[in-house]
Amino acid sequence: MDWSHYRFRTLWALPMPPATVYEVLERAEDYPRWWPQVREVTRLGDRTALLRIRSALPYDLRFTGREVRRDPVAGVLEMEMTGDLDGWARWTLTLAGTGTLARYDQEVHVTKPLMRRLAVPGRPVFRANHALMMRAGRRGLLAYLEEGHRAV
Repeated sequence: MDWSHYRFRTLWALPMPPATVYEVLERAEDYPRWWPQVREVTRLGDRTALLRIRSALPYDLRFTGREVRRDPVAGVLEMEMTGDLDGWARWTLTLAGTGTLARYDQEVHVTKPLMRRLAVPGRPVFRANHALMMRAGRRGLLAYLEEGHRAV
């Protein structure tokens, strides 16, 4: 088993329609406004950005995200990641009643040296850290949407 390899799936039930949620999720540069653990998003081009994230543990993860799929009709946003995390992440939005089921899938290989050294004993803590980040992201997105924020 490669202890530095992770697969995550998170589901967020949101009371807004998929198109409204998509408008916010496609604007990665605005994530720091509503997702506390996304500390910085710096655009490097139309499809590429440098991201810095930090959850409960005292370290930052930095990586370049490159958009590989943006499909508002299918409700899909996908990026490749290189840096402290190598892999991919994907949002898939589907209609659920009058709201949205937002599915976040991520598969990454951790390259950050500290996390690799602590891969075996730290794995449960790293997974819990990710879960905390995702819960905070849902809360932040929900509050942001309820305040009426939309793409500008």
